[in-house]
Amino acid sequence: MRSVRSLKVLAAMRGRTAILTVLVAAAATVATVLALGGGKEGTRADAAPAARQGVPTVTVVSPRNGARQTSRAVVVKVEVGNFQLSARHFGGEPQLGEGHLRFGLNRVPDCVDPVKLQRAIDSPFGNGRLVGASFDFREFAGPNGVLAERIGSEGSYSPATRPEIYYHDLLPGFYRLVITLAENDGSTTPFHAVTNFQILPRPGHGPKCTGGKVPSAKAAAFG
Repeated sequence: MRSVRSLKVLAAMRGRTAILTVLVAAAATVATVLALGGGKEGTRADAAPAARQGVPTVTVVSPRNGARQTSRAVVVKVEVGNFQLSARHFGGEPQLGEGHLRFGLNRVPDCVDPVKLQRAIDSPFGNGRLVGASFDFREFAGPNGVLAERIGSEGSYSPATRPEIYYHDLLPGFYRLVITLAENDGSTTPFHAVTNFQILPRPGHGPKCTGGKVPSAKAAAFG
């Protein structure tokens, strides 16, 4: 029979062997994870492209989407990121990461034919909305409207090299405003923002829809 001392030595050797086996397995696992890029640093590196850093952005500050007001004037303010607004190169050759803004304000009709409304909702090209009348003229868009007249974009959009525009003398109703980043020569980019707001009529002066037409609130709810 083995002595007690021999049994103790054998147990100690087996314990060290077990620990060594665990350490080797752990090291192999770590090596495999690092080789496959599965460590924390790899995760951060993979997430960076998803963040799309450096992509131009335009965000509406005011009026907020769904805003309601009694004033017939509105000051539109936006924030532009990763894109330089350039008054100096307005109308010139496109340059990477710079250009101007295109503000497009349209008023949804007061009363809408439900058939036309449904057609707009179902259309793959209609963006689920009715466009309505433009307010991008000098009498509504001020200096930006004058500039639109000069470059031939009146009734379509008002250009701006500052992140704001002032519209006035607007009629009560629902409005849809689209702000698009454009290159120096006016070419549009995919980067844009949209906001909808309402100018309230005086009490008792709201439109009364007849002939089966629906209020513009239903048309403005889409898109």
